[in-house]
Parts: sequence; C-alpha cells; structure tokens
Amino acid sequence: MAAKIVIDAIAKSFRKDGMPLPVVGGLSLAVQDGEFIAIVGPSGCGKSTLMRMISGFEQPDTGAVRIDGQVLTRPGPQGIVISQHGSVFPWLTVQENLMFGLNDGERAHKARLADHYAEMVGLKGFENAYPRELSGGMLKRVEIARALMVKPEILYMDEPFSALDALMNLRIRQELLRILQEERHTVILITHDVEEALSLADRIVVLTPRPATIKASFTVAQPHPRKLSDPALQAMKDAILAELGVMA
Repeated sequence: MAAKIVIDAIAKSFRKDGMPLPVVGGLSLAVQDGEFIAIVGPSGCGKSTLMRMISGFEQPDTGAVRIDGQVLTRPGPQGIVISQHGSVFPWLTVQENLMFGLNDGERAHKARLADHYAEMVGLKGFENAYPRELSGGMLKRVEIARALMVKPEILYMDEPFSALDALMNLRIRQELLRILQEERHTVILITHDVEEALSLADRIVVLTPRPATIKASFTVAQPHPRKLSDPALQAMKDAILAELGVMA
C-alpha cells in the first residue's frame, strides 16, 4: 500500500549574516494512512521548519513532500495545523469558533455539528461561552474540535500542548486519543516531550541537531491506553533520550 505522506530528501537553508544556514538536511520519511508519527529533536534543530514544509506552508529548497502521490506546493484541504500559539478568535463564542470555516450547509445544521464536536471534546454547556471565560485547556479543546470538524485526513500538530500544565496536558492527550479512536486521521506531532510522544504515537522519529536529519526511529507497539511505567516504555524512553544526548 502506498504511503499517505512521502517526505523525499527535503532540505532547507536560510540566510544569516549573509551566509547560508542549513536547517533541514535531506530528510526522508514515509507515513502510512492512519499512522500517528511523533517527531522529537534537540531545541533549535529545525522541527518547526520541517513541519511548515510538511504542511505546505513553506517549500523545500530541494526534495519534495507528496500527499497521496501528489507534490505538495501549498497548504491543502486535506490537512489542518494545530500549533502551540493558538488560533481561537476571542470575539466569537465556542460555537461560533467551531462553525468558522464551514462553508456548506444551513446555519442550523452547522450549529448542530458544532455542538456535537463541543460535546465530543468535553465542552458541552460551554457552547455560548467566549474564550476569555475558558481555561487554557478548554481553549485547546476548542482548537482540536474546530480542526476535526472539517474532517481533515491529516492533523499536523506543532507542540500543541506545550503551554499547558502537566495535568491538563495529560487530560488533553487522553481526550485526543479517545477522539482518534472514533475518527481516523493521519497525525504528525512535533514535540519536545518524550513521554508525550510515547503515550500517543505509533512511531517516534528522533532528529539530529541542525541541519535536521533522522537519527533513529522507534516503533511503539503497546496498545492504548499506555502506562509509561511499563518497563518496555521506560527502556524506550531511555533509548530515545540517549539518542538526544540527554542520557548515556
């Protein structure tokens, strides 16, 4: 079966003080349909630049990204980005935020769909609340629900939970896994959190320092829900941290 996403030897450099600064260096990766890939790497290694290229917001200098065999030249309707910065509109209610971007159908139908997804992410009863009335974790749930409402084939997630405290991070991760069991998506997650990667992903890719290439890849075979105290997951965590240069 052909891969959903093929990243074919992409490279990217920027200019700094008049000199080229290689950021991503000939990276290749194939992602299967419905697979959840987590990408981890040292700070400043080029993870976010890689995500912008994978999602079509930036073009590689060389190489190509293909979705279903077609070269990606710009952001497409098959993918949605959820980032660390947040994108909830403060002047719209939860329901209105969820309806934003839905072009087809009558308002009543879109409102019912918005309410369905609000309930799916645990926001039932907050449909008419404004973002200022919500916690950080609830705002992140609004973003996830809005992304899922447009039925994307691919979720691109760039450190989406990094601003949350540890407990809320855990709750949102559990919520995301529950949703992904109900609705099939291909997911690429950029994260600096190895435990987050271990709890969510089917496969974890470790990047080298800049310019980023793939240093190692780990398949996580344990079924969900996973206990990070599992000796096999602990051993994998140690191996990933060793690849990152954190542990000997």
